[in-house]
Amino acid sequence: MIAHNRFVEFRLSPVHGTGGFATCAIPAGTRLIEYVGEKIDKNESLRRCARNNSALFYLDETWDLDGNLESNPGRWLNHSCAPNCQPERIAGRIWIVAKRLIAAGEEITFNYGYDLQDYQEHPCRCGAPDCVGFIVAEEFFDCVRRRLSWES
Repeated sequence: MIAHNRFVEFRLSPVHGTGGFATCAIPAGTRLIEYVGEKIDKNESLRRCARNNSALFYLDETWDLDGNLESNPGRWLNHSCAPNCQPERIAGRIWIVAKRLIAAGEEITFNYGYDLQDYQEHPCRCGAPDCVGFIVAEEFFDCVRRRLSWES
């Protein structure tokens, strides 16, 4: 069983595999869960990314965080094109923070912020009304939509 806290429980998700769900109504601005992991340099991050590690988080120009650890339940949170949370770097730590009021039972999601490199290898199944179809940062939504319209 995956650990949970007073805000988040983990169970089967309609989006993908396991997901985190709100155990109660959660106000905007609440820190829900810390995304923990091993601090690694960019070269090591690239090596792990090449081995399909999808739990890597950007910390700064020098360091990333590898959250692919059993002790990091935050790695089970799913991506959404219309997320209810966002990651925030606070005092060198990464917290998943509510962007808006989250209803009890609602799945906790954030945008993974992937770039455009190989975006077609990362399809999105979030089910949001304006889902772009791929896991990319919001800043790339229009670009991906344009590319998809050219291919049609």
